[in-house]
Amino acid sequence: MSDPSVIHDIGYQRYAGPRLGRGAVFGALYVHGLRAAFGLGRSAKAKIFPWLAVGIVSLVAVIIAAVRSQIGVLPLDYQQFADTLSWLIIFFVAIVAPELVSRDLRAGVLPLYFSRPLRAFDYVAAKVAALVTAAWLLLAGPQFIIFLGGAFTTKTGFRGVLDELGDLLPGWGYSLIWAVLFAAIALLVASLTGKRAFAAGGIVAVFLMTTPVVGVLAFLDTNNSQELAGLASPMTLVSGVGSWLLPGPGTGIDVGRFGPVYLIELVTVVATCLLLLLTRYRKVASL
Repeated sequence: MSDPSVIHDIGYQRYAGPRLGRGAVFGALYVHGLRAAFGLGRSAKAKIFPWLAVGIVSLVAVIIAAVRSQIGVLPLDYQQFADTLSWLIIFFVAIVAPELVSRDLRAGVLPLYFSRPLRAFDYVAAKVAALVTAAWLLLAGPQFIIFLGGAFTTKTGFRGVLDELGDLLPGWGYSLIWAVLFAAIALLVASLTGKRAFAAGGIVAVFLMTTPVVGVLAFLDTNNSQELAGLASPMTLVSGVGSWLLPGPGTGIDVGRFGPVYLIELVTVVATCLLLLLTRYRKVASL
C-alpha cells in the first residue's frame, strides 16, 4: 500500500501555449453554429431538411435561369425570388434555431460556456451571426446561380454582366434583410425552451399566425388601412421595406408613403429581439 504522504509525479504539465481569448471562442461558436445549421458533422438525419431546402431553392434557381435563357426574360427577379421562397426560410429557421440554442439549454452546457472567457454578448452574437449567415446563404446561393445564367447568356458582353451584377447586389441586400429579421425572431423564441419541438412550433406560429391579421386589416374601411396592414406580420414587413427601398414591378407590397414606417418597425423589431435575447442569456450567465 502506497504512503499517502508521498507526492507522485504523474506527468501533469502547465499549458504554455497561446491563450486565444474571447475572439477565438466567438469564432469557434460561429463556425460550429454555421456547420450545425446545415447538419455538417452531424448524423445523416440532421442533414436531411437543410439540404432538402438547399436542393429546392437551387432547383428553382436553375429552372429560372433555364427559362430566361430560352425566352430572354427573367421570370422572377432577385427580389421576387426572395419573396417567393420566404416560406421556406420560415421552416428553415424553425428547424435550425432550436438546434443552435435549445440543445444547449436542454443539455445544461451554458454554465460551461460562461465559465470560460466568453460573455453572454459573445454567445448571442455568434449564434445570431451563424443563423443569419445560413439563412442568407440559402437565398444568396440560388440568386448567384440566376446571376451566372444571366451573365453567360447576355448579348451585350461585359456591359451586360455589370448590369446583371447591379441587379444581384441589391437582391443580396434584400435577402440579408429577410435573414436578419427571421433569425432574430427565431432565436428569441427558441431561447425560451429547451424542447426543440416546442421551439420549432412556436417559431412557425409567430410567422404564420400573424399573416391572416394582415388580410383582416387590409379590408378595414379606414384611411391607409391597406398600406399599413403589412406592419402586422414579419413577412409583409420585409416585403414593405423591399418595395420602398428597391421599387420595381411586382416587388413587395404597396406601402404608399409609409416606407420609412416599415423600415423603422423592422429595425425596432430586430433590436428588441436581440436585446431580449441578450437579457435572457445574461440572466443564464449570472446563475
